[in-house]
Amino acid sequence: MSIEKVKAFFREIGREGDVLEFPVSSATVELAAQAVGVIPARIAKTLSFRRGDSCMLIVTAGDARIDNRKFKAEFGFKANMPSPEEVLEQTGHAVGGVCPFAIENDLVETFLDISLRRFDTVFPAAGSSNSAIELTCDELFEYARAVKWVDVCKDWEGAEK
Repeated sequence: MSIEKVKAFFREIGREGDVLEFPVSSATVELAAQAVGVIPARIAKTLSFRRGDSCMLIVTAGDARIDNRKFKAEFGFKANMPSPEEVLEQTGHAVGGVCPFAIENDLVETFLDISLRRFDTVFPAAGSSNSAIELTCDELFEYARAVKWVDVCKDWEGAEK
């Protein structure tokens, strides 16, 4: 089970107890915000995109949307999302619980969008459709083994903090 892999990942750094599990679904930004008790923007959603024979992950604020022009300028190809089956195969996580932790495929790279930086802490999923963990942006960058910060989103500037 994916959440067990994520818990094992966090156990290695002494943070397993910080993984939150909810009695309700947190599979969408709105549901996760309700489960955690925060505004939707503080949910760190992990989006998957095809990249060659693998995929890449971009973690964004819950209120941000991918800007196709910025994405292509940053990565050199058009944003194209894989099927739910491909996401599970590439990351080991099912849609609704995809997170940048305990990724099975070493070729999958993670990037963080700057839309997250306006918050002290954010809540990415933790491998299931009813889990999350509260992390600072620096912790998220470290634990996700992110390649770098990118600016590939729109519709979040000036939004509620």
